[in-house]
Amino acid sequence: MLTHLFKLIWNKKKQNFLLIMEMLVSFLVMFAVFTLIVYYYQNYTRPRGFEFEKVWAVNYQSPQGMSDKDSIAAFNQSLKQLIKSMPQVENVSFAASNIPFSMSTHNTNVSHEKISEMAHIYAVDDEHKDVLNFNLRSGRWFSRADQGSRETAAVINADLAQKFFGNGQPIGKTIDFEGKKLKVTGVIDDIKDKGDYQGPDNNLFIRIDTSNQAWIGAILVKVKPTADAAFESRLFKSLSNVIRNSSIEIEHLADKRVTKNNLTLVPMIILLVVAGFLIINVALGLFGVLWYNISKRKGEIGLRRAVGASGGSVSKQLVTEALILSTLSLIIGLFFAVQFPLMNVFDLAADTYYIAIACAVAFIYLLVIICSLYPGRQAASIYPAVALHEE
Repeated sequence: MLTHLFKLIWNKKKQNFLLIMEMLVSFLVMFAVFTLIVYYYQNYTRPRGFEFEKVWAVNYQSPQGMSDKDSIAAFNQSLKQLIKSMPQVENVSFAASNIPFSMSTHNTNVSHEKISEMAHIYAVDDEHKDVLNFNLRSGRWFSRADQGSRETAAVINADLAQKFFGNGQPIGKTIDFEGKKLKVTGVIDDIKDKGDYQGPDNNLFIRIDTSNQAWIGAILVKVKPTADAAFESRLFKSLSNVIRNSSIEIEHLADKRVTKNNLTLVPMIILLVVAGFLIINVALGLFGVLWYNISKRKGEIGLRRAVGASGGSVSKQLVTEALILSTLSLIIGLFFAVQFPLMNVFDLAADTYYIAIACAVAFIYLLVIICSLYPGRQAASIYPAVALHEE
């Protein structure tokens, strides 16, 4: 049976070649779509690693004319005390502008011995852990005790600790960063601060001291449930009175998260629209080709029915032919698709690609079956006498 079907397909190789190419392109596009979907889903299901619901972000600039680092440090300390004195505030943290869900990033290579990794660098103060409620796996968060230390205190995430130290103890070890030695004081859980659909990165938190006061560009304010729009207005007025000639913007991390997630989904939406149009065209093409084959093969179908073939066997033949064509296209497509996990393209986990491959294969087979079932039923309803009479 299969040998006969392969002969029929080979006899129409020019017509079937175009159909195979259409399904091949469809498979590759769906492979890309499912890879993105699986990647986003896997990231979405991972724990976030911090809390943001009651945290506001105040973006500001230091007063003009204040360039002395000690003066900036004293000013920031008085500003923190002012915000903390408000009854609706639980805690306050100063940080660089690359706060959670922001568009700002600061990443560079950090190393330990011969291992070098790209990491996101965060300059934060002693209260940052409590404001965002990081989970400390080992060691401690930096504190005033680290002030004046020969080596700058640093906290890293679990993934970076695993890459640098394996199963060893990272506490007390040093990391090279821009020619300086950083001493690891603690390890926190991995965090997703770039949105729900972006996976955790390598994170390195450095304690803010006099030398890097200029990095500060944001204040994270953890507010109580009683904080409302009226308090936000009072907070803005209080900061405007203290920080002269500076643009001040108050944002809620919950709103920034929604914006960041929407921007992350834009490539997915575009890819889904393109894939949708392609799949519709392929489905219409496959449906049309099978329908055309039925009209051109009425004599063959009528002869088969006349010698005793059932309508079900005729329908099964057309569906099987379509499945063989799709299998040929998938064999070619799988050759290219498996290169992605083997070559670690885009630095994604291998299981992400394998799940996407399985989903794309299942989708193509499902599409082919759906498009061939109705033409197959039409072929099964052809009566031998009518078909042979037309011939």
